[in-house]
Amino acid sequence: MNHKNYQEFKKRRNTLTEKIGDGVAIIFNTDEVIRNRDSHYPYRSDSYFHYFSGFPESRSVLFVLGGKSPKTILFCRNKNLEMEIWNGFIYGPKEAKEVFLFDESYDINLLDEIALKEISGREKIYYRIGQDTLNDKKINDWIKVLRDKARAGIQAPQAIEDISQIADDMRLIKSDFEIDIMKRSAKIATLAHNRAMKSVRPNMYEYELEAEILHEFMSHGVRAPAYQSIVAAGKNACTLHYVDNNSKIQDGDLILIDAGCELEGYASDVSRTFPANGKFSKIQKDFYQLVLEAQSAALSKVSSNHNWNEPHEAALSVLIDGFKDFGLCQGSHQEIYETGAYKEFYMHRTGHWLGLDVHDAGDYKTIAQEWKQLKPGMTLTVEPGCYIRPSANIPKEFWNIGIRIEDDVLVTHNGHEVLTKDSPKTIESIETLMAK
Repeated sequence: MNHKNYQEFKKRRNTLTEKIGDGVAIIFNTDEVIRNRDSHYPYRSDSYFHYFSGFPESRSVLFVLGGKSPKTILFCRNKNLEMEIWNGFIYGPKEAKEVFLFDESYDINLLDEIALKEISGREKIYYRIGQDTLNDKKINDWIKVLRDKARAGIQAPQAIEDISQIADDMRLIKSDFEIDIMKRSAKIATLAHNRAMKSVRPNMYEYELEAEILHEFMSHGVRAPAYQSIVAAGKNACTLHYVDNNSKIQDGDLILIDAGCELEGYASDVSRTFPANGKFSKIQKDFYQLVLEAQSAALSKVSSNHNWNEPHEAALSVLIDGFKDFGLCQGSHQEIYETGAYKEFYMHRTGHWLGLDVHDAGDYKTIAQEWKQLKPGMTLTVEPGCYIRPSANIPKEFWNIGIRIEDDVLVTHNGHEVLTKDSPKTIESIETLMAK
């Protein structure tokens, strides 16, 4: 990331400073996680820590102090040439302060000593309560130490407030900086899905198709998927979070791939469903077209004129009519809706927020329990589906059809923009791409 881009993170810290009054926000980065013995999982910063700092190393903590003398402090590891020989570059406090534009930066081993000075006399601590028991204990220990010095005129913070509400509201509206990254992440994900469509052959294994996706990600500089990729052929597509990816793909299977990449911390999240042999059967076409029409109905409700739930309700209405027409659900549209009979075939909602996390930060309802109004800068997925497991009361030719169509969508000032539009999703466009 270009150093000039760290102004974006400084701007966020300045906004946070304004929102916390005389308080202090404390944001801990996540620790490295051991996979087994001497092997670690690939390291990724905590999303909140990254959002406000951009700093990529573990064993780091950010303080953002408001009030009359606002400032930001980073605590991080010291330079250590011996450790760098083994594990690579370490910024150290001096360079971290300069590169990432903090007001102050210190050795992480000085955290307790300096934290007591900085939180003393502050009205409130803002912190992600309950996310880590060791960090909870550290905050509580600092407050106890200060309270024990009350007779010396030292005042401990009087309250702890969860920072999530402030931070989530900020993260919910993406800046131009974030939108640019998300568009690039979405573009790479669509190329990976297109590659999978062109590469698939009956008798391949699902993991071979997964490898094609990962190859496309890495060929564009992406080192990791945003989540464990789902490559589900045939009946496996009826398991929503199927990740074994170890079955042989049969001629005539539909393949449901749910895969996205993580670029500069930001996730894409895309699902496409296509036939292993390049041609939809009649029944596959019928159900696929139903899901596509449901997605189209949902997308028509993605704008600042609509609230969060309207795309879901629009997709659900189309699906209920389809399930009724196919004989999967009995009764009137209203009865099917009210009894939830449709949930046998469509059991999830039609989308979620998208950003630094695949299921990104942000509430879906207001404090008054009303669905949030969509606003320009919000990013979400739109992903209706249909999953038909074997059952005695369902025609056998419908069994094991699993379909999901998912796009990443940005709410704009005049409607919406589908960020993943470059991956085909109509029956004709899918078959045409696969024929090549």
